[in-house]
Amino acid sequence: MRNAGWWRRGHLGSDADRAAFRALHQASLAAPPLQEGLTTASAERAVKHLRNLLGTPAMAITDTESVLAWDGVGNHHLDQAAVVGLLTIERGSTRTVDRSQLGCTTNGCPVRSGVASPLIVEGRVLGTVQAFAPSTTAGLVRATEEVAQWVSGQLELAELDAHRNRMIEAEIRALRAQISPHFVYNSLNAIASFVRTDPDRARDLLVEFADFTRYSFRRHGEFTTLAEELRSIERYLLLEQARFGDRLQVTLNVAPEVLPVVVPFLCIQPLVENAVRHGLEGVEQAGHLTINAHDRGHEAVIEVEDNGVGEDPEKVRRALAGDEALDSIGLGNVDARLRATFGDDYGLVVETAPGAGTKVIVRVPKFAPGVTATPPAERA
Repeated sequence: MRNAGWWRRGHLGSDADRAAFRALHQASLAAPPLQEGLTTASAERAVKHLRNLLGTPAMAITDTESVLAWDGVGNHHLDQAAVVGLLTIERGSTRTVDRSQLGCTTNGCPVRSGVASPLIVEGRVLGTVQAFAPSTTAGLVRATEEVAQWVSGQLELAELDAHRNRMIEAEIRALRAQISPHFVYNSLNAIASFVRTDPDRARDLLVEFADFTRYSFRRHGEFTTLAEELRSIERYLLLEQARFGDRLQVTLNVAPEVLPVVVPFLCIQPLVENAVRHGLEGVEQAGHLTINAHDRGHEAVIEVEDNGVGEDPEKVRRALAGDEALDSIGLGNVDARLRATFGDDYGLVVETAPGAGTKVIVRVPKFAPGVTATPPAERA
């Protein structure tokens, strides 16, 4: 107990320590809204914490046109803050303002001078941070510049995250474009073949087709559960079996404990379609597709294996590298998204050779920070 008390007094009890922890706390509170981008809502949520960080009577955050948020006293200076913001953006560097620029007739108003520093992300000025006080000191100038640089860093993270989301959405759109024409054409042909001979089966297949396309073309949710992905795959295989008949045999071995595991949306389905399209379509005998999903400690392992024609390993290497000249449904796309989500240790493993069939192995951690499935009710 004596040692613990000494540690608290010696390492956390000084004024400098307490000030540092207060600063870190305020920064941690301001960071989440700023990482959503520079908007009125995010600025309003962050400005109070940034003002507490600087300890000034008033503070403003602007974009390139107007004041997004003000905190503290003296908000009758909003119009002047907007002008100061535009002048600072035009200069592209920190500027100070004095009483002549902040003329005020309100008794006791502490907004008599200020510092405005630009928010710069990748060479572009997005707005300003402005701190106001009764007088401007060199310390306030340095502190405001430091806060502006920190805010700029948070906004850069927001832009990187938005860019990442756009890239992921583009990849999924590309994947859908690869899957849909081939699958839709063949599925509708298969359903049409049953309309007269077996209308009940045609109706059931249409329902499966509608459910499959609804899942594949949903707009929201970067992640899904393995259970949902496998449910969609089962629908896909029912439709393909309607086309191939006895030529396509399917075996599914799925451990119940891995069904809730979260995976990137459309990460297993393209592998199954690859197996049917490239592995089994060219074989004369019955094609056998096996899907295994089992528990391996802190990971789930999914294997998609076919006894089809196999592939040249060099061609597979090129597909994993993203060679667009190859007619491979999303192999590189899936590999890239798995690595981006879980790390380079979680890329696809492909075992194949001409005439020897193909086995694709997917490993995913059961739990990963920030990886959660979108609830069905929130999807469009």
